[in-house]
Amino acid sequence: MLLPMEFWHFINTLSEIFQAQGDTKKKISHSPMLERWFPEGNNGPLLTLRFTHQNEFITRLETPHFLKRIFHFSAKSITKLKERADTESNTTQISSFQSLSAFVWRFITRARHLPCEIVTCCILAINNRPRLEPPLSPNYFGNSFQIVTAMTTAGELLDHGLGWAAWKLYQAVVNHSDKSVRGFVNDWLRSPFVYQCSPHLYPRTVIIGSSSRFNMYGNEFGLGKALTLRSGYGNKFDGKVSPYPGEKEKEVLT
Repeated sequence: MLLPMEFWHFINTLSEIFQAQGDTKKKISHSPMLERWFPEGNNGPLLTLRFTHQNEFITRLETPHFLKRIFHFSAKSITKLKERADTESNTTQISSFQSLSAFVWRFITRARHLPCEIVTCCILAINNRPRLEPPLSPNYFGNSFQIVTAMTTAGELLDHGLGWAAWKLYQAVVNHSDKSVRGFVNDWLRSPFVYQCSPHLYPRTVIIGSSSRFNMYGNEFGLGKALTLRSGYGNKFDGKVSPYPGEKEKEVLT
């Protein structure tokens, strides 16, 4: 299974190979690091999963019909969102990506008309590589990611402003440290499970996937470079958001 970071690393590398047109002198700019990482004291990579039947770890999910909406945020509007979030939180630390995520979280929650006491979450996929001590190589070609969660009630989220929601996301990100990564991995090694992404696991939740840091526009396979980006049918459910940079705004979200 390739997650977004590994997927784009693979596509970028494949594009470089194609553009080299057989020139063996050209080298891949980001050679994948294939050695598996495990915490100290664990030899890996062979693990025994305590399953007796495939139904214990495979879910045949029938995705319901739903409507997909595409919104465009200009570089100017994203900058304004960050400025507003920073001002309301009296800080300069909140990123534009966290500001935009908070904005989307609040407005999806408002559109859902949730009762004030209902708990809602915003989940961000997060890269573990730079958070480990020592850090893993950015070219580590393995699934090294987790999710971080900001949680509150619908009433609190909508009663407070954008900066309040963005600050909760900021705290979720900065608190994701080497200790929390290793704690999760060690717990998983003691009791392994197969992660399954199901809408039933995340009711009343907004899940933000993808990242503007991936090189999505630099690929070339003989048909010209991409003009825009779209995602397919997989992993779609109510509250799933896939932010992609526009060609003109690809350097804005950080």
